[in-house]
Amino acid sequence: MSLLILILIFSLLIKSKKNNNLTVTVVIPAYNEETSVAHVVKTALSCKYVNEVIVVDDGSSDKTYDIATSAGANVIRHETNIGKGSALNTGFKNSKGDIIVFVDGDLLNLTKKQIEVMIEPIIKGKTDITKTKFKREAGRVTELTAKPLLDFFFPEINFDQPLSGQFAAKKSILNKMKFEKDYGVDAGIVLDADVLGFRIKEVDIGRIEHEMSNLEDLNKMATEVVRTIVDRAIEYGRITMLDSLGKYIRMGVLGLSLASLGIFGVFFIRFLSPIFWLGLFVVGLVVAIYYIFKLVKRSINTLSYEKSNFQTIKSFFYMHSPMLVSGFILLAMVFTLFGAIEVEDNQISIEPNSGNLIIWQNSENNTTIDVRGPYTIDGAIEGEESIIRISQEALDTLGLTYEDKIILTNESYNFAGPRTGGENNIIRISSNLRNKLSLNIGDVIQDSNLRKQFVGIYALHYSNINMGLVNGVSKYPIENLIIKEGIILQPTKMNNAKLVEVFINNQSIFTTSGIMDNKSSYLVAINNTVVNKIILTNESETVSEFVYGKNIYKIVIRDNANSNVIFADNNTGKFLNFEIFNYDSKLE
Repeated sequence: MSLLILILIFSLLIKSKKNNNLTVTVVIPAYNEETSVAHVVKTALSCKYVNEVIVVDDGSSDKTYDIATSAGANVIRHETNIGKGSALNTGFKNSKGDIIVFVDGDLLNLTKKQIEVMIEPIIKGKTDITKTKFKREAGRVTELTAKPLLDFFFPEINFDQPLSGQFAAKKSILNKMKFEKDYGVDAGIVLDADVLGFRIKEVDIGRIEHEMSNLEDLNKMATEVVRTIVDRAIEYGRITMLDSLGKYIRMGVLGLSLASLGIFGVFFIRFLSPIFWLGLFVVGLVVAIYYIFKLVKRSINTLSYEKSNFQTIKSFFYMHSPMLVSGFILLAMVFTLFGAIEVEDNQISIEPNSGNLIIWQNSENNTTIDVRGPYTIDGAIEGEESIIRISQEALDTLGLTYEDKIILTNESYNFAGPRTGGENNIIRISSNLRNKLSLNIGDVIQDSNLRKQFVGIYALHYSNINMGLVNGVSKYPIENLIIKEGIILQPTKMNNAKLVEVFINNQSIFTTSGIMDNKSSYLVAINNTVVNKIILTNESETVSEFVYGKNIYKIVIRDNANSNVIFADNNTGKFLNFEIFNYDSKLE
């Protein structure tokens, strides 16, 4: 224990000795101060701590330079008057001391004790900067201008006299500060020190006397002080509508809002293309990321200056809350969408309650991006018991067209478009078919569930093919050919389906795919007359050829395809039916 005490005492002695070896420079700005500058210089030189006195003659027109030189100061002269801050900066840059003391050159009753009171707390390690307060007849700029602004922008600063004009600081600290060129220098250094987290101590030096400024000079001083305080408020994020942080926040919020609007538009706004809304989302996201990055970088710098200042943290919360809320909204929307994703072979379906965003990975036969559903079940129009009114988007999901029909319990139902544009998401079905499908009026079906409502139903799917000239030279062309596929709808795509390719006169005219059973046979018809029966084998490829009229038909069936339909076998109906319009039988 005694050893620990000795070590502590020894370290304190070393620190005290180190601090006692600190050198001190007094910098005195002077402009036409021939009546007072000598007294200020001699008082500073009489202080036991002071090693150097510098007077900066800021373009005086009287004998300030000569008198200061005669008094023993090192005098630096500005050719013209450029401001108090510039004079302090000149003296500071030319100083040699570890501690710099700034004292005005117009003080009439300055004592060495007052200077020493400014120096001693720094030498003893109690503070980094000392600023003075003192008794004087008036302080109009301080009371009417500086204090109200400081209370508003920097409420943590509560000095009695923030603009005292006399202060001292470690040179290493002053190196990190910005010296204003004019009367704003005092306020600027106080604010920089506060934001940078340095210790500031206000010391009372009693009463001082100096020449009173006229109203014109006070007006100039007040203007410069106001500008300095406002500039620092902007720089340190205390004015949210003008500072760079505010700009980054506003632009970041704009980017997040555009991204959110883009996602919203994809699902809810139909008069513009989904491509437009996705583009808006990407643009917004890029803008948001760019400005959020700049905001984070600037915020880290500012907070590192501010240390753990509660007022700054509170200010940051108020400033950043719009950005945070916008970000949470976007994240909520994105995660909601991710939670509603379904992946099915070559398409990704994002299905919120409002509708499905369909994105095809292979857009060869489909639109790249579409929005569908949900669909509401309603009753058929009178006299349309055999008609299903359904939108094109819903038919695309079923994989059918308006020329197709479904057959259920020997009853045929044709598809037709909605009555009006306002019924795109309404499916009108007769009561008879609703009972067979176990549907009720008012039921809402999501797009990804639509095929499940028609699973197992037999459909005749039409494929229009305009043949023109076969190989460009055929004597007997086949025109206006329609191929009907007999299919059974399935809810999802399945592997191990068959790829079916149709050739006429060795020209490939049609390709489709579906599930086929190797143990079954399949019927092929032309104009509803069965002309061929295909018997599948266990081979990977089955080829069936037949001649009808002057044309040779070849059907090639291969393995390894995907499909969400089952082809009808000979027990269900025709597999393929070729319908040829304007067919002249005399040409056979």
